[in-house]
Amino acid sequence: MKKYLLSIESTCDETAAAVIDENYQILSSVVSSQIDLHKKYGGVVPEIAARAHLERILPVIDEAITQADISLQNLSAVAVATQPGLVGSLLVGVTAAKTLAMLLEVPLISIDHIAAHIYACKLHAGEDVFPAIGLVVSGGHTNLYDCQSALDLKLLGSTIDDAAGEAFDKVAQILGLSYPGGPAIQQAAKQGNPKQFPFPRSFLKEDRLAFSFSGLKTAVLYQTQGQPGANKQPPELTPTRIADIAASFQQAVVDVLVAKCKQAIQKTGHKTLCIGGGVAANTEFRTQMETMCQGENIRLIIAPMKYCTDNAAMGAIAWEKFNAKIFAPLDLDPTPGLVRA
Repeated sequence: MKKYLLSIESTCDETAAAVIDENYQILSSVVSSQIDLHKKYGGVVPEIAARAHLERILPVIDEAITQADISLQNLSAVAVATQPGLVGSLLVGVTAAKTLAMLLEVPLISIDHIAAHIYACKLHAGEDVFPAIGLVVSGGHTNLYDCQSALDLKLLGSTIDDAAGEAFDKVAQILGLSYPGGPAIQQAAKQGNPKQFPFPRSFLKEDRLAFSFSGLKTAVLYQTQGQPGANKQPPELTPTRIADIAASFQQAVVDVLVAKCKQAIQKTGHKTLCIGGGVAANTEFRTQMETMCQGENIRLIIAPMKYCTDNAAMGAIAWEKFNAKIFAPLDLDPTPGLVRA
């Protein structure tokens, strides 16, 4: 009898569920976005996110089961993202998964949200891609990993302050652009000069595999509002100036991400680079990363657009644990913070 797995994702502001069969075929992938709820705040409000998950989790699961044309009784396991993320959001997904696993008497599987983002690259490739360097770059994370296998990830470096996607959101807010900031910055940057403003690129020339985007965000703030204590007012924020700032900011972020991936490749000797997360949807980022990898003779695998942002289909990684009989107890608790292996 064919096996089916239900994957649940609620780490941040997307309520998602997917059904994946034992051959890694995605039979359904349902995502309920909360963008409209958080738009006026310019970022995710944890309490609002948690309440929205409570309202949406059961309808989303039901829709995923319906689209897959199976019943709950056909499930062989229930998987859920348990780390990292917002604690209130995580609790909703984990509680739903534990309840289903208990009622159906099937194994419960814990998913690492970060590892799942990288695993989306394996799904896309349709074959094993490990060992590899893994980069997860999103609103909450900017992390580099040495991935020996789907389940064996060693953290090489991460941001010491803002994640890249968070910086996009904050800069978009500074410039008066829409939320989420990634698409808005990318659109504005198309008309801008990426060399107009020499924004800082933290750690670019340093050997350490770390990221920092708070200084870059502050530099953008000074260009738009002026420096504290300075008598000189900045020029008017015209559409041309907004475009130039957006393009220069975007280029600074891309330069750092590309450089650190190149460093990680050289340090480890891996020949494959896997990239996931919402910022991976940025066109300029993809183009410049492809150029770097071609020059280094590196195989580049970037998750497809539909699997860049948070989703439950990347929970197919749970089959790796299912086949290895790595199951979670029913008293499983979420782990909000990043686990630094």
